[in-house]
Amino acid sequence: MNKDKEEIILLAHGDGGLLTRELVNNIFLRHFDNPLLRPLADAAVLPAQTGRMAFTADAFVVDPVFFPGGDIGKLAVCGTVNDLAVSGARPRHITASFIIEEGFALAALEKIAASMAAACAEAGVTVVAGDTKVVPRGHVDKIFISTAGVGMIPDNLGLGCHRLRPGDAVLVNGSLGNHGLTILSARENLGLEGGLQSDCAPLNGIIRQLLDKCSGIKIMRDLTRGGLATAAKEIAEAGGIDIYLQEALLPVDAAARGGAEMLGLDPLYLANEGKFLAIVDPTEAALVVEILQRHPFGRDARVIGEVRAGKGNVYMETALGGTRIIDYLAGNPLPRIC
Repeated sequence: MNKDKEEIILLAHGDGGLLTRELVNNIFLRHFDNPLLRPLADAAVLPAQTGRMAFTADAFVVDPVFFPGGDIGKLAVCGTVNDLAVSGARPRHITASFIIEEGFALAALEKIAASMAAACAEAGVTVVAGDTKVVPRGHVDKIFISTAGVGMIPDNLGLGCHRLRPGDAVLVNGSLGNHGLTILSARENLGLEGGLQSDCAPLNGIIRQLLDKCSGIKIMRDLTRGGLATAAKEIAEAGGIDIYLQEALLPVDAAARGGAEMLGLDPLYLANEGKFLAIVDPTEAALVVEILQRHPFGRDARVIGEVRAGKGNVYMETALGGTRIIDYLAGNPLPRIC
């Protein structure tokens, strides 16, 4: 193999032949190796599980591929794990399929695979199956990753909007908007100051602690595209209740606040990749905050509002004493953030 073939992805890496085998063995299997993946069969054979299974699928097209705080590989693992975790599931296995542009650097692909492996180890999940396709230059932007994930939900757990009641407390586990602003800054070379970086992180560990210690968790949502505002609106409509948020209580750190103000963006609608909303019984709100704040991914957790009787609306009680309606995101100001 000549030097050029060693440095970039060729169309032949996707033809199922020798170069495909080398790619799988030298990069993917080396980083993702586990007994379930090792046979490299057409389908992973998984041990049977009792109880309810959660299943999710996702795709990741973030631009740029590498950004402060993460990359497309870490994002793919964390995004999949977090979708399972907020559903109450304990993530077990994921699959990963790669669509790669001809000419993509092999060193960059290896960096992505290593980042995915590290995220899997942190989250306690395994990659059990995958696929690789290579397309000609210009037919995809560098690399896209498609995932699926499975996890098990404990028999005694039942999250859902049907459990919501007036008086329930609304919480988040930390600062809003960091991921969306980081991607925008990196993409447009804005050079936003203050150490701004993505909050990309696997949340299943912190969520499992909550579910193990608190029976009053009613529903959770991962605050990705559309941010806190969209998640709150979806819950309010599905539950037939109103949610009142307190502007003065919203956690937005100095770096995110400064960037959002400079660009005229609302942190409520900006994407996050390590934040979730939880609605809990008011008698357990203080305990939930205490548990969250003891974890690295929840140090700035707080109650930000409450559920009230209503018809599916979300309101923000402003710092000036007024009230404004919070609705769905209308027009995405920042595509390809995940």
